Amino acid sequence: MTCIDDRITVDPEQCGGRPCIRGLRIRVTDVLDLLASGLSPAQIVDELPDLQVDDIPAALRFASRRVDHPVLAA
Repeated sequence: MTCIDDRITVDPEQCGGRPCIRGLRIRVTDVLDLLASGLSPAQIVDELPDLQVDDIPAALRFASRRVDHPVLAA
């Protein structure tokens, strides 16, 4: 298991190697999808009781860093 952040982990044996929250089977994309659906952080924690409130900004930071790269146009 690789720890990308203090709250984001990647394990090839878990969730197909997709980034997860603290080694749980809660993928970063699960959290992002719930946010995109309009749920508040409190509602997300209610929906996923193993999640902690601090996991939500960690998921957002992870996603932000993943898309923050230059795109070369020819």
